Amino acid sequence: MPEMDVVNVQNEKTGQVDLDEKIFGVTVKKSLIHEAVVMQQACARQGTAAVKTRGMVRGGGRKPWKQKGTGRARHGSIRSPIWRGGGIVFGPQPRDYGYSIPKKKYRAAMHAALTAKRVDGEIVVVDQLSLPDAKTKSFAQILRNLTLSKKTLVVLPEISPEMERSARNIARVSLVSVKGLNVYDLMAHRHVLVTREALSEIQEVWS
Repeated sequence: MPEMDVVNVQNEKTGQVDLDEKIFGVTVKKSLIHEAVVMQQACARQGTAAVKTRGMVRGGGRKPWKQKGTGRARHGSIRSPIWRGGGIVFGPQPRDYGYSIPKKKYRAAMHAALTAKRVDGEIVVVDQLSLPDAKTKSFAQILRNLTLSKKTLVVLPEISPEMERSARNIARVSLVSVKGLNVYDLMAHRHVLVTREALSEIQEVWS
């Protein structure tokens, strides 16, 4: 069973925690992680790109010139797709790009992502993380103590207003609750800072 050190906000070791081997000790399949990330990116797309077809473009109701006798090519509308200012053929229209993968596959991808973070030493477990004063300066000091200088995902049981105010002005830091933890956020951040309580909930939810 894998283990991980637990530290305080001064980066002093205070103990160890046992990790569920089914979550933090699986074989890392990059293809699964990639599939989950692509799915989340597709679901996040707005899908609002749109162009006008020839039926949507204003004007063009009159035939520009008579069919025969002019020596020119025949045309029925100045809003034809081959005219400048005309409609667009097969252009993008508002649509939903989202799709889903099987729940078991996404769960396996989450296990693989968590295992990869543990193997690479990119998970830091703190015994407690609270900021009653809600100061960005205090939170930044904690990150410096824990040597977290890269993009960091902070996982909490619940995001309190004090924690949100403390972290929202630090560009490289994102907060997420255990319920909102996902594969994309894990892969988009270099480090994962998780409280001992949140780690316990993660193992309970994703076991």
